Amino acid sequence: MSEIQRFNVLGVSVCAMNLSIATQAILEAVRDRRKGYVCVTGVHGVTEAQEDGSFRQILNHAFLNTTDGMPLVWLGKHQIGGSWIERVYGPDLMLELFEATRDGSVRHYFYGGAPGVADELKGKLEARFPGVNICGTYCPPFRPLNADEEAELEMKVREAKPDLIWVGLSTPKQERFMAEYLPTLDTTVMLGVGAAFDFHSGRVRQAPRWIQRSGFEWLYRLCSQPRRLARRYLINNPLFLGRIALQLSGLRKYPLDRRSETPNSQSH
Repeated sequence: MSEIQRFNVLGVSVCAMNLSIATQAILEAVRDRRKGYVCVTGVHGVTEAQEDGSFRQILNHAFLNTTDGMPLVWLGKHQIGGSWIERVYGPDLMLELFEATRDGSVRHYFYGGAPGVADELKGKLEARFPGVNICGTYCPPFRPLNADEEAELEMKVREAKPDLIWVGLSTPKQERFMAEYLPTLDTTVMLGVGAAFDFHSGRVRQAPRWIQRSGFEWLYRLCSQPRRLARRYLINNPLFLGRIALQLSGLRKYPLDRRSETPNSQSH
């Protein structure tokens, strides 16, 4: 597969892609045993990266940093001119990869969600995609893992031998978790997909497709969960728009961090 083009969104290196490109790249990484993590990044993640340089580096060192959100798709088309650039949304990417691995050749593992969610998700996806290989789940506490829990997780993953670990912790927790634990867990690719756990388990209703394509899914989710999402959307979205205006006008530069050699480029 040819190298994936990237474009600069406020100093965050975003991959120009669509679901087909993302799926092919991930399956090739699994086949070649190339460790890496996938960040599904939208306006929220890019905005978080403005205040936290270490988080921005995590995004920039990802194997894939996908276009989750129509604003990033529009920016990619503007900067690169690729009409093929589409939204690569965590819940959609999950379904695409499960459809592509119905033969059971790829082993999946779920990490995250509230108590019971990962097991519900396992049951729903096994029913929807007969033949898929989901080899385990782990429900973490709502805090960093202690030493005993880390050892338990490493043991469970070593026994399950997953090719893909799906992480549902929300941004920026899931990206930090993947960057920290990828080197120590016996897996190939980790994917942070946040709300996909709640959507596909049936815990939370997903926005209709036409709203997702319109760029107003944020408004649908804000109306559904106003207390949890008010700050993210009512403060972060205007900040993002103002900063993008400065970048596109040339009034302010947002240089990319230099990409260094990280575990996501190694074989194992």
